[in-house]
Amino acid sequence: MENKRYDTKKLVLLALLTAIVAVLQMVAATIHLGPFSITLTLVPIVVGAALCGPWAGAWLGAVFGAIVLLSGDAAAFLAVNIPGTVITVMLKGICAGLLAGLVYRLVEKRSVYLATLCAAVVSPLANTGVFILGCLTFFLPTIREWANGGSALEYIIFVLVGANFLLEFAINVVLSGAITTIIRVGGSSIGKRGA
Repeated sequence: MENKRYDTKKLVLLALLTAIVAVLQMVAATIHLGPFSITLTLVPIVVGAALCGPWAGAWLGAVFGAIVLLSGDAAAFLAVNIPGTVITVMLKGICAGLLAGLVYRLVEKRSVYLATLCAAVVSPLANTGVFILGCLTFFLPTIREWANGGSALEYIIFVLVGANFLLEFAINVVLSGAITTIIRVGGSSIGKRGA
């Protein structure tokens, strides 16, 4: 009976975090810093990955990716290469959640705070890293045009990624203490050991 209650609480938590990710990304779609909107969803993705596991983090990342595609935030890339855009956007979200969860699991036995900090750092790195790889794989000729004779890689890093990545990274690192508190409280309420 205890396992069933634990699974139900985890499922409810994942449903709530799914709704939070969807709403935050829809709100974030209206806030642009450079050519793209900022990502506000990495914090609940890290919380879900830590409390519910890496696959839950991957699910939350997939929800994030789907909202990015549906909100029109990826329209410039969809106009160039639909499959490449879908693969890049979905994979970057999924990797942000999955890798955050895996890193959290690897480090949590040492310290919940250190595990949270590591997961909070890995999530924006994975999100941005996969985006850069997707740009180089699927959109390089177009990005060369956008760079107007400049370096395509510099354009990706300084124009497409730049301030967004720094803001996402800073939010996650600054909020890692609060995330740790959420994980400790949430972990104890769902019966997670070590939280």
